[in-house]
Amino acid sequence: MVNRVKTATVIGLNAYEVSVETDVTNSLPGMSVVGLPDTSVTEARDRVKSAVKNSGYSFPAKKVVVNLAPADLKKVGTNFDLPMAIGILIEEEVLTSEQVKDYAFIGELSLDGTIRGVSGVLPLVLGLKEAGVKNVIVPLENAKEAALNGEVNIYGAGHLVDVVNHFVETKIQPTVVDVKEYLAKQIQQDYTFDFKDVKGQQKAKKALEIAAAGGHNILMVGSPGSGKTLMAKCFASILPPLELSEALELTKIYSICGLLSPDEPLMTKRPFRPVHHTASANGIIGGGTNPKPGEITLANRGVLFLDEMVEFPRNVLEVLRQPLEDGEIVISRAQHSIKYPANFMLLGAMNPCPCGFLGDKEKQCTCSDFQVSRYLARLSGPLLDRIDIQIDVPRLTPSELLATKDAEEDSAMIRQRVVKARAIQSERYKDENILTNSELTSELIKKYCQIDEKSQEILKVAIVKYQLSGRRYDRILKLARTIADLDESENITQVHLMQALQYKGLNLTNS
Repeated sequence: MVNRVKTATVIGLNAYEVSVETDVTNSLPGMSVVGLPDTSVTEARDRVKSAVKNSGYSFPAKKVVVNLAPADLKKVGTNFDLPMAIGILIEEEVLTSEQVKDYAFIGELSLDGTIRGVSGVLPLVLGLKEAGVKNVIVPLENAKEAALNGEVNIYGAGHLVDVVNHFVETKIQPTVVDVKEYLAKQIQQDYTFDFKDVKGQQKAKKALEIAAAGGHNILMVGSPGSGKTLMAKCFASILPPLELSEALELTKIYSICGLLSPDEPLMTKRPFRPVHHTASANGIIGGGTNPKPGEITLANRGVLFLDEMVEFPRNVLEVLRQPLEDGEIVISRAQHSIKYPANFMLLGAMNPCPCGFLGDKEKQCTCSDFQVSRYLARLSGPLLDRIDIQIDVPRLTPSELLATKDAEEDSAMIRQRVVKARAIQSERYKDENILTNSELTSELIKKYCQIDEKSQEILKVAIVKYQLSGRRYDRILKLARTIADLDESENITQVHLMQALQYKGLNLTNS
């Protein structure tokens, strides 16, 4: 008689319920797995057989057929081992279908029956919750992560024997996690890099504060040694704490990629992803035969840092254009399309020319106009149009270099202002399904970024003088809205607008 055991599989960030159907027929002994499994699932035959025998149970001396339904859904991963073993134990009458009907099972089996952790447990459990499952047995090391769902009862098991005993002898106690306790850890975090260690560069620090407050993209251009990379590393220390919805979204992403720690099941820090300029386009946006998230998705709700930005191949930089605009990336394959979130802040740093000293007051640039033009042409106009803040980072003066650290503001003070500005935005957009000013659509800009007549005249002049595009116009208004929030101003004033216009773009020439 065919028995059915519940589990799930992940495609993209979404999980779908899978029914593991097991049947034993009078034929030559063996085990086959059908239902569109990949290699890791097919190899479960040997793992499951050894695990069942080494746990002290008998394995059917007949033909065992396992079907993973629905059969047209690709099955990837090792989380099907445990439900297969449970199906076989039901056939051997160690367990009954009635005992397990309200349960789902997730886990990889070692040859000795030990249950090993798997990737993507949180999205798997969330998918099962939507399917109406109330109880899930998972690997012990994944139990805390699975318990973040808040509703489904999670039972962590370390061995196949523990699972059997849960139904016939001693019940495993459900795992409970206090999400608020993990979120509270954000405030106690220490950072390696702090803005108190950055000498001078007050304009750049203010620009980074505005970027953090509103979730804006920023590009720093300056001579070698001016502090661009150090300030970029310090940027993580002024980012605001994660909201619960953001933390859970990030946890799902990092769980699928296998990047979560068993001791820290919830992402409590905004990601800061520095990418080397040798990265490929697929490495940045994601993909592969079985698509996985790329760097822009791993940087979701955080920062993607491109140091020496112009050294990246142009085709790699161009793939950023659509995610920067839409906040998501769609990876299309023949069978299906997968949508990943990509709501990140782009933080770029670069030299102004090949030698690095264009515009430097102390050292003469040795590059020709052609060399400078070719160098800067690696950043296309449409990409620069999507970067809200573009600033020059000049060489430090001798007095700034000799200044003491005590004269500089530390990251904690800057972060307080950023958190306050984010709180204003969170309250303002509580009914709009967005969290920051950078996410404002054209329709919402009209509603929340209104300016007076004098400010409109200033913008008219700027549009003509600087040939601003429609996108740049919108981004200036969103930037002005953030500057106003940092000033705790309800309305955008001319001062806020003029400050936003300072960041409109760079004019680099070798003169």
